[in-house]
Amino acid sequence: MSMSKEQLKQFRQLLITERAKLVGEIKSIAQETSKSPRDASGDLSAYTVHMADMAADTYEREVSMNIVSNEQEILYQIDDALKRIDDGSYGVCQQCNQPITMSRLKAVPYASMCIACQRVKEQKNKR
Repeated sequence: MSMSKEQLKQFRQLLITERAKLVGEIKSIAQETSKSPRDASGDLSAYTVHMADMAADTYEREVSMNIVSNEQEILYQIDDALKRIDDGSYGVCQQCNQPITMSRLKAVPYASMCIACQRVKEQKNKR
């Protein structure tokens, strides 16, 4: 299955749009987590921050950083997919060299493996 230039153009635009959205989210989270707990809460009083509040803030920062880490990984996958469009290997499974279904690419445009190979990889990672 070979994709038309128009299909590749549509997928490129979809990937670029998704990439811009992720970059915006990462910047937003980074700005939010760079604030001090007192600034983030809007508390400008001279009172000290309660330990429970600090623990909650620390937890929220960790969750935010995990989200950023996951989004950064998707960003890498998007960049890789854009490179595959350029080199002509987009839409072909990097494991078995079979075409990736159009429905899978529409759902996950940065997919580098067909569903069967992706399942095998995920099963190996669970062990």
